[in-house]
This record gives sequence, structure tokens and C-alpha cells, in this order.
Amino acid sequence: MTITDLASSPGSLIDRDGQIQWAGLLLGPGTPYEIDRQGVTGWADLPGLDSADAARPTGHGAWPGARWAQPRTVTAGVWLLPGAGPAAAGELLDAFVRATHAEDAEQWLAVRMHGRTTAVRARITQRALPTDRGFVTGGAARATVQWTATDPHRYALREELLSLSLPQYGSGLRYPLDYPLDYGAPAATGSGVAVNGGSAATSPRVVFTGPVTRPRLVNHTTGRALEYNLALAAGDRLVVDTVEGTVLLDDRASRLYTALPGSSPEQSFVLLPGENRIDFRAPEGTSAASAQLSWRSAHL
Repeated sequence: MTITDLASSPGSLIDRDGQIQWAGLLLGPGTPYEIDRQGVTGWADLPGLDSADAARPTGHGAWPGARWAQPRTVTAGVWLLPGAGPAAAGELLDAFVRATHAEDAEQWLAVRMHGRTTAVRARITQRALPTDRGFVTGGAARATVQWTATDPHRYALREELLSLSLPQYGSGLRYPLDYPLDYGAPAATGSGVAVNGGSAATSPRVVFTGPVTRPRLVNHTTGRALEYNLALAAGDRLVVDTVEGTVLLDDRASRLYTALPGSSPEQSFVLLPGENRIDFRAPEGTSAASAQLSWRSAHL
């Protein structure tokens, strides 16, 4: 893994509690960028909620509707503590400014607390750096940095994977018979368990690989299913992004229109906290066909 890879991976530079990694820059204990005594605000808070409650026209209160979390705002006070000399102060300031400039694209912001590192995709929305006497004479300054994460979920660093094959018959009985009978194990059950170790539902990425006709994936924990009326040849990949709600053949051509009436809206196909029992089925396919789910455990 290269230095660039390390800098772009969420939390890869963090080695102790209280540290923050952003855009390849490490802040907190053990670095020249100390977090002030107020720490990080907005990280573990429940973001504001948008509610679809509807007022009762002929009674008190309202009909309860869906609630959705607003973007997460994270703020940290950071002390810039350079070594001796103006050159060290200048280099420290340059690195900080480069890492905290405004960009349209979101990057990973990772924070470690009590041995657990979680991360969000965020953008810089504010940077305050007072140029007081301490800053001018010695380069020491207390800056304030604010990030906004349009997806408020805090995700685990590790991406989980579950690969399923279509159900296949096992070897069956062997003759001559020997008691007790051994019927053999099935070659593949087409079923598995996806574990979301977080406290909030998370949206997986699903990849169907051919040869298979009309692939179907069911989450029995939620009762939601994905099913598409098309035939995938050997090596074809149907990629379902349940965050964006897209269905792409080989990452290029949309096949959203192939969703069958019994298929749930893609963005509603989530993994609840805990165990989710998943089945992969199809009327036609071979042992080479597969369905792969990838996800990160999520917290709100």
C-alpha cells in the first residue's frame, strides 16, 4: 500500500484515541495539531430530523410519518503547535491550509474514540484561523474547522462481504448403504447472514454475476426483495447501488426498468442492525452465478 493509499483510506493513519484523520492529515494526540479541550462536537450527536408527520384535521396531534436524519455537522477546535523557527511554523500552516480548503467532492473524515474508529464522507464548510500576536510571532494558533456530511451515518472502517451461489444439490447417498445414513451436505444453499454491527440501517451494494436468469435477492429480516427480469450471460455483472437507487449492467447501461413488480424500491433494500437472513434465487442459472453484497456497519 502506498502513502497515497494510506492517506485516502478512512482512519488508516490513526493509532490512538482522540485522533482525527482528514484528507491525509492527522490531527490530535501525538501530532502538532492538538484538539482543544472541547474536543469534537456533532460526532456522536443525533442529527436534526425531517419529519413527514401530518396534522390530524379533526383531532389532536398528528399522524406519525417517516423521519429522516439531516446532514451531520462536525466541528473541532485545533491548536497549531509548530516547532522552533519560522520555517517550521510556515510548513505546519501550509499543510493545514492545504488539507482544509473547500472542495466539491466529499472525502473520508475519521475519528477514534474509546478504541473504535468510525468515518463519514464530508466536506469542509468553514475554517477560522485568527492571526493574533501568538500566530504572527510564533506560529501557534487556535483554528476552528467545520465539516458537513451529507450522509449523516458514521460507518465502520471495514467493508463486509457476503457472497452467495445458487442452491446446488449435494452428493446424496453413497452405495452400499452404511448406517447411520449420510445424505451429504448441499453444495450450496443460496442463503447466508449479513451482519450489520451498527445501530442504524445500512445500504448495501449488490452485484449479480451470470450466467443467471431473473436473479432474485430476498432479505427475510425486512421482507424486502430485489428481482430483475433479464438474463445475464457468463461474466455479466448487474450492479445495484441501493444508496443512489441505480441498476447498471457492467457499470454502464441502466437496467432499472427490468425490476419486476415484486421487487422493492432499491433505496428501501437495507440491512437492519444485527443479523439479516439473505436468500439468492433464480429460475435458471449455474453454480458460477453469484450474488455479492458489500456494506459497512452504520451508526447514527
